[in-house]
Amino acid sequence: MSDDVKRSTRSRATRRNVVTAAADLFIANGYGATTLEQIAERAGVAVQTVYFHFGNKRTVLKEAVDMAAVGDDEPVPLMGRPWWRRLRQERDPARIVAAWVRNSREILGRVGPIMSVVRDAAAADPDMAAQWAANRDQRATAMRYLAGLLAERGGLRPGLTVETATDAAYALLSIEVYLLLTADRGWTPAQWQRWATEQVTAALLRHEL
Repeated sequence: MSDDVKRSTRSRATRRNVVTAAADLFIANGYGATTLEQIAERAGVAVQTVYFHFGNKRTVLKEAVDMAAVGDDEPVPLMGRPWWRRLRQERDPARIVAAWVRNSREILGRVGPIMSVVRDAAAADPDMAAQWAANRDQRATAMRYLAGLLAERGGLRPGLTVETATDAAYALLSIEVYLLLTADRGWTPAQWQRWATEQVTAALLRHEL
């Protein structure tokens, strides 16, 4: 292994360690109460190292959200993941919905706690408001992809437009609803998955499917 590869591997491990430490602190103490010094101490690095890799606390949180969304720190976007490619090859609209909700359960289970931090801080912190808005836009883009895929397969209910289907999926599979049912009402993720699959199927798909 060359020196450059070793340095790159160490740098990536350091970033991952800092992001993990930061996520734990954000979730436990909130965004405003967490400092870069605390993050550095928990990660076992100098605070200058955190500044070098991220520059500010907002960037650390964005990395924490991104890592939670995909489940790792690989430089592969959500739409480039294997499950997404398999979804594109699926022809059965009902199976597309089931697979989408199943993967949504995994994503929301990871990202829900850190997005709760963003939501709670958004009212008073412009950076967190911007992060919440960016995530909202990303979710809308993903749901538009789902609706378009179902339309391509001839699976949408008669009279239902792609835009209306996008909005219905956006609402039913939102972080807000997931947290409402799992955190506030005590549902298990499996209960949410069953409910969400039923609701999205009823709202979006042709009844004869």
